[in-house]
Amino acid sequence: MPNDTPTPTKAFAAAHVASIADLVGYQDGAVVSRVIVKKPTGNITLFAFDQDQGLSEHTAPFDALVQMVEGEAEIAIAGQPHRVRGGEMILLPANQPHALRAVTRYKMVLTMIRS
Repeated sequence: MPNDTPTPTKAFAAAHVASIADLVGYQDGAVVSRVIVKKPTGNITLFAFDQDQGLSEHTAPFDALVQMVEGEAEIAIAGQPHRVRGGEMILLPANQPHALRAVTRYKMVLTMIRS
């Protein structure tokens, strides 16, 4: 996994209709991210993972909701693997180690609420 640290890009404008899948693009061999909302109370970030890319195991102090837009990922939570596909979602519990790996190229929305 050569790129474990996604890089956020410009925020998304309010009152603007857009296709989720079109807001973040794939890059060969990379994980790409785009912050849509960034507030003290939480963030919404879009991600595009090229096949076989991922994020190494880590923890977060808050619950995070992953909503898959397209493709397929293996998301391990506390060592338990879960296959998640476009149109599905999974909750990553606070303080539980989790890791993500692209089975195919995929895009997801990550929502983290800090409370």
